[in-house]
Amino acid sequence: MVKFLDIKKITESFEPEISETVQRVVRSGWYLQGEENRKFESRYSEYIGVSHMVGCANGLDALTLILRAYIEMGRICPGDEVIVPANTYIATILSITENGLTPVLVEPDADTLQIDFAKLKAAVTDNTKAVMIVHLYGKCAYSDELGAYCRDNGLLLIEDNAQAHGCLYKGRRTGSLGDAAAHSFYPGKNLGALGDGGAVTTCDEELAFTVRRLANYGSDKKYIFDSIGKNSRLDEVQAAVLSLKLKRLDKDNERRRCVARKYVDGINNPLIRIPKGIKDINDSNVYHLFPIMCEQRDSLCRHLEKHGIQTIIHYPIPPHKQKCYEGKELLKISGNLEVTEAIHEKELSLPMSPVMTEEEVQRVIDALNSFSIY
Repeated sequence: MVKFLDIKKITESFEPEISETVQRVVRSGWYLQGEENRKFESRYSEYIGVSHMVGCANGLDALTLILRAYIEMGRICPGDEVIVPANTYIATILSITENGLTPVLVEPDADTLQIDFAKLKAAVTDNTKAVMIVHLYGKCAYSDELGAYCRDNGLLLIEDNAQAHGCLYKGRRTGSLGDAAAHSFYPGKNLGALGDGGAVTTCDEELAFTVRRLANYGSDKKYIFDSIGKNSRLDEVQAAVLSLKLKRLDKDNERRRCVARKYVDGINNPLIRIPKGIKDINDSNVYHLFPIMCEQRDSLCRHLEKHGIQTIIHYPIPPHKQKCYEGKELLKISGNLEVTEAIHEKELSLPMSPVMTEEEVQRVIDALNSFSIY
């Protein structure tokens, strides 16, 4: 069996250091808001290239806290519009509606699978106050043109960097390109913890201070609550594990690119399309996922399963068709979302990890090339 992602094998590749790290923290007797968090916040902010990093409980909280902080600071107000790609994971959308803001869903480009800049501009109204880009699949969604447009029009630019740890854009890390960024350290991410975890990165001191206060019940001084906050903190064990794994992140990402290169060079089945943006292998993609498109996706899934290949669909139902938003008029849709729906109907993610063997990669390629509809 070629697993989609062998998290156990990844964890074992850090032994014995990872077990020693966990034991050290357990024996310290300090499990929240301690030295391990301070160390990781310092190391990760330096790695990303920002002046502030605030650890929190998970990636969704990170996104939600950014928007909540901007509301607290008076930069945006409930009811304002936030432009977001229509083909993202639902967490991106949830963070917006959770804050009483209106997500404006914009189509992606069919080749890059990232938000279509021309359609983004067309969706801007007087009520638009922010743009939330998503570095989906591990590919950078930022461009100089987009950054300049947001600055010139007074729009906040927020990055959902949950899938792109270590990704570069002209020498700068994703997570440092906009006004603020949210990160997820879910175990399956390129930089994954042994449980949930998240972070906010920014160069805005006021935003970082506000996020930290909101994540700590709304308090920056013990038993004094200036805001209606929540409890969202990164624990010491996860911070220590992430500090350890951060040292190898760039090497692991390069291995992911090696796997991607073999897929691009080896897959030659005309029934399978590799999006153009995925074929372009460079530092602007850390290949959290390797998506392919196939008109006969369900048949392809069954074929691969018979050959012992695990795959996952990202994602079978687009956010605008999820029951949680059905009939509630919480979303604003720009256009007819034909491209988004086509992606959700055809997308299939292949096994991808830094611990895949050459034999496993070749098994995936051979199984894909043997697929037929006859």
